Amino acid sequence: MHRPIGWLVLTLFVLAFAGSSVTQTSTSAATTACNFDPNQQLAVEYQSIAVNPKKRVLGNEIPYGKVWTPGNKPMKLFTNTPVTVGGKDIPIGAYTMFVIPEEKAWTLIISKSTDTSGKYDEQQDFARIPMQFGKLQQAEPEFTAYFAHVAAAQCNLRLDLQKARAWVVFNKK
Repeated sequence: MHRPIGWLVLTLFVLAFAGSSVTQTSTSAATTACNFDPNQQLAVEYQSIAVNPKKRVLGNEIPYGKVWTPGNKPMKLFTNTPVTVGGKDIPIGAYTMFVIPEEKAWTLIISKSTDTSGKYDEQQDFARIPMQFGKLQQAEPEFTAYFAHVAAAQCNLRLDLQKARAWVVFNKK
């Protein structure tokens, strides 16, 4: 009579740990913000995804040269002040963002669309901005996006995944 309960407990234990070891599909919503002053900011909401550090994800599971959305959802950009990025003026509003990763360069796509289903429509492109690119010394186990506030009217949006870091400068107008 105790045997079926023992097997049930063991099965539940194995399933619980098996589910937690699958890092490729582990996602969580995250937000980063750049505050130019108390009333003017921009924010990015994105899916932080964990990747298996033993696997080469970039170029394989995340193919080079194709539009990519972390966690299969586009990043969302919100700005309540006009900004410029890559020489393009971005008015106050909400946008979606996608990236095209390459081995040694990434491109940020800012879309006029606010559809967060993950579908990319090139006709909705507002801007395509080449990002600066570098290699990290240590691999990052999660895709992360964050702002580095480097000057009073300037923030760098940095995207890190494994040993890749791509960044682009947002300037307050």
